[in-house]
Amino acid sequence: MSGAVRTSAGRRLGALGRAEIALLGRNRGAVVTALLVPLALPFTVRGAYARLDLKAHGVDAGTAMLTAAIGFSFLFAVYTALVGAYVARREELVLKRLRTGELSDAEILTGTALPAVGLGLAQALVLSAGCALLLHTGPPRAPWLILPGLLSGLVVSAALAAVTASFTRTTESAQVTALPLLLVSMLGSGITIPAAAMPDRMASVCALLPLSPAIRLVEAGWTGRSSGPETLAALATALAWTVVAVFAVRRWFRWEPRR
Repeated sequence: MSGAVRTSAGRRLGALGRAEIALLGRNRGAVVTALLVPLALPFTVRGAYARLDLKAHGVDAGTAMLTAAIGFSFLFAVYTALVGAYVARREELVLKRLRTGELSDAEILTGTALPAVGLGLAQALVLSAGCALLLHTGPPRAPWLILPGLLSGLVVSAALAAVTASFTRTTESAQVTALPLLLVSMLGSGITIPAAAMPDRMASVCALLPLSPAIRLVEAGWTGRSSGPETLAALATALAWTVVAVFAVRRWFRWEPRR
């Protein structure tokens, strides 16, 4: 019986995910932002990395650009894309209609997020392979840290997108409400400024930001520079943010249009 329930839930999620892919394909602006921004932005900060003298901090420019590219995938392919998707589906009464069927609330939110999360994961894998070849980053020295880094980044980005959508009134305002987390993460989570180049006190504070654990785990996976306590702290912080975000979604997510 439990196997049949899991199969049925998987089919429902698959059907909803395919519908979301079709809707995403019609929004050319969202597709361009999700696909091109994470690929282009890392090259805009390459000059800044040269001025930071990253080698003195034990990080080469190639690894920093790879980490930045994956961080931008979290922010643009998953987070900002999903904020707009959740708000649009709510205002168009799609979410309300889905709740009248067999889908649970968790399945509706998860199915809506599947295309963006899948795109973010695919981008991260392509970027990792591309940077290893073009930027000579080489193979990861601690690959077992990269998987939890990617998974935590994708899950936290999707969960926080649902939280942000809860307080977003229209699809037009989604870009504004997503901006605070976007800027804070870009500056403080080790994306545009690697954590190794930050002062120790600032790095300790910024390590508590939502996407910082994922970025640090991905970077440590490539450099191999991470102690056991640092890895456990990053995993614990990522788990804490996931729990907080899920609680916030259950508490404040709006299924009715905010008009």
